[in-house]
Amino acid sequence: MAPPLPARDTLPDELLERDHWVGWRKQTRDGAETKVPVSVNGGYASATDAATWTTFDDALAYATDGAADGVGFVFSTDDPYVGVDLDKCRSRKTGETDEWATEIIDQLASYTEVSPSGTGYHVIVRGSLPPGGNRTGNLELYEDARFFTVTGDHVDETPTTVADRTDELTEIHGAYFETQHTQRDQHTSNTDSTIQKPSAVDTPGNDLTDEDVVERASNAANGLKFSRLWKGDTSAYDSHSEADMALCSILAFWTGGDAAQIDRLLRDSGLYRKKWDDVHFADGSTYGEKTIERSVSGTSEFYDPSQWSTTAGRSLSRTDSTRDGTGRGDHQPPRKPTSATPTDSEKIASARDTSTLERLRDLQSHLEATLAENERLQAELETERERRRELEAAVAAEGETDESGRGWSLFGWFRR
Repeated sequence: MAPPLPARDTLPDELLERDHWVGWRKQTRDGAETKVPVSVNGGYASATDAATWTTFDDALAYATDGAADGVGFVFSTDDPYVGVDLDKCRSRKTGETDEWATEIIDQLASYTEVSPSGTGYHVIVRGSLPPGGNRTGNLELYEDARFFTVTGDHVDETPTTVADRTDELTEIHGAYFETQHTQRDQHTSNTDSTIQKPSAVDTPGNDLTDEDVVERASNAANGLKFSRLWKGDTSAYDSHSEADMALCSILAFWTGGDAAQIDRLLRDSGLYRKKWDDVHFADGSTYGEKTIERSVSGTSEFYDPSQWSTTAGRSLSRTDSTRDGTGRGDHQPPRKPTSATPTDSEKIASARDTSTLERLRDLQSHLEATLAENERLQAELETERERRRELEAAVAAEGETDESGRGWSLFGWFRR
């Protein structure tokens, strides 16, 4: 049974003013129940496509008519909001809440509501997230490319408005998403009013130009991943921040950890946004500076042109980063070549490797096109099913009869 739909007077005005609303519907995928966003125009909605969003009133009307189970709000890079999802922390019967969740709700002190399941909470604040992970256990933090189901079941003693909470988000992120060299007591410490910036990480650097870095990263075994990030594609990540960290981790390796070069390259990439230069930390660091610092400190090996030949560099394999984007344990450097001049057999092997990589890229592109077409067809099928349900409901409601006085079938109705 779906939860009650929210009313306008239960929600913050500033959220109602944005056309970031969708419907949502329960759906079973891989044996598990999930909530998928749906557009009031029919078919699925996308958390990255504003054309599938609408106003709160239209989304509510769509759900009220029974076409969706509820309404949801989409977080994007165009808004200042962050959603904090606290899951499996509340008793549906008694409302008793786990201590860790209560502490976060009290710390954020912003609009909070009970989730559709009744076993968790959603908190919405203004602010932005530090780089790094955004999901751990029963806590998730989202600022773009995600939607929240909205119930309007406001939690007593929490504000009815959305508050600015960037500093609090940074504290929570530091406490729950610990990464190497994260100073967890950065905002909670002591009487010393002067907080020093962390010292720079000692890195080897190298003499590659920006063009060299892009070329070699594009031709590496994980070149497809790099190319997507370089173009600004964040679809493989839970947030734009994780994509930033993933690209910086790759650049950290190829630049030898040169922070200035990483910064310059990120600004030239499709991922760059104004947030890069925003000051997010009490030590005066910007979001970009901290992202680079963490990516470099999380990189255990750096590319050295004097030790690895071009062929070796192109065959360098780096597995995908962990979902928290720290890049730890990513690098699997190749063995150093035994000879500076490749033999005929090595040239043949290299050509074979290049051909195989090209075939893999072609297969990947074909797979992506097939998946996209499959999603489009599923959306069309769902729309057609919805239309059929509406027609069947109309026939059942009117109960018309044919000229002989007998009730006529849906097939007969179509014939007419």
